[in-house]
Amino acid sequence: MLRHETDGAPDRRAAALAGLRAYQSAERPSGPPAVPIVARAGRAMLRDYGGAGRPVLFVPSLINAPDVLDLLPDISLMRWLATQGVRPLLLDWGIPSPDERDLAIAGHVETLLLPLLEEIGPDAALAGYCLGGTMALAAAAIRPPASLTLIASPWHFSGFPDAARHGLGELWTQSRPMADAMGHLPVEVLQTAFWRLDPRRTVEKFITFGSTARGPEATRLFVALEDWANGGAPLTPAAGRELAEDLFRDDRPGSGRWQVAGRHIDPAALACPWLDIVSTTDRIVPAASAVSTSGAGETLTLAQGHVGMIVGGRARESLWRPLAQWLARAHIR
Repeated sequence: MLRHETDGAPDRRAAALAGLRAYQSAERPSGPPAVPIVARAGRAMLRDYGGAGRPVLFVPSLINAPDVLDLLPDISLMRWLATQGVRPLLLDWGIPSPDERDLAIAGHVETLLLPLLEEIGPDAALAGYCLGGTMALAAAAIRPPASLTLIASPWHFSGFPDAARHGLGELWTQSRPMADAMGHLPVEVLQTAFWRLDPRRTVEKFITFGSTARGPEATRLFVALEDWANGGAPLTPAAGRELAEDLFRDDRPGSGRWQVAGRHIDPAALACPWLDIVSTTDRIVPAASAVSTSGAGETLTLAQGHVGMIVGGRARESLWRPLAQWLARAHIR
């Protein structure tokens, strides 16, 4: 990818490699303090961030660690919401074991997410980020929460660019024998798929990091984000297959054919208030893939990147505060 994106530009290639080396050798920032774990279902657990309001169970993607929602002590959606009349609970999917190789994405909802939702009580709300929102919607269709919030969550997978869908299919075809042999799909394989969505930007950010004077705060945020993006647990082979084939290739959710716990999941039939937060500039989850394109639910439209909407400089005003306000309104209906 680096060779392709810097072909004929040796100075840019050198700058990108210098940026990569600067990132690798940078001092690692201190992470947020630990919070208590209040519930478990198998390997999955809930981190409790306190707060006196209604519990809201936040569901992250399976593909990266949940830490982007609690990135740094002073850049944490979870810790901020705990001061706004909300009791945020963050799901950590944990690391799959070899005997879970047949646990698909739907199976994660059935055996891990739904039991945790039951454990925290009938008045709990659900919120999901990225693929976690897709899974939260399925859980809400089976066991209605007090409310549902989707943040940059795909549903109509046919709304992704054809090249991205085809590329993920090829990657899965190439990786499936390895996943079957190892009993899991390494996160590095999935990271390759993300790079393919916007390879120029992937290279450009390291060129900028290596050639631009940055203050300590900007460096701290860059390193924390890259460490998060390059980490995470592997997927089970069954989850990798469902992601590549049932979701991206066949668009079973968007075409009304996705089944979880024996039910076809229909967003129009949700029995709770729900909000879909969509960005017009999201390159990871394009707006065309949002569930709200079907006309159901409420929609909040942003113009920020997939990760920037959570941790960027404008995140508090554009997403955090409207989210807290919507949760307060939804919970007094």
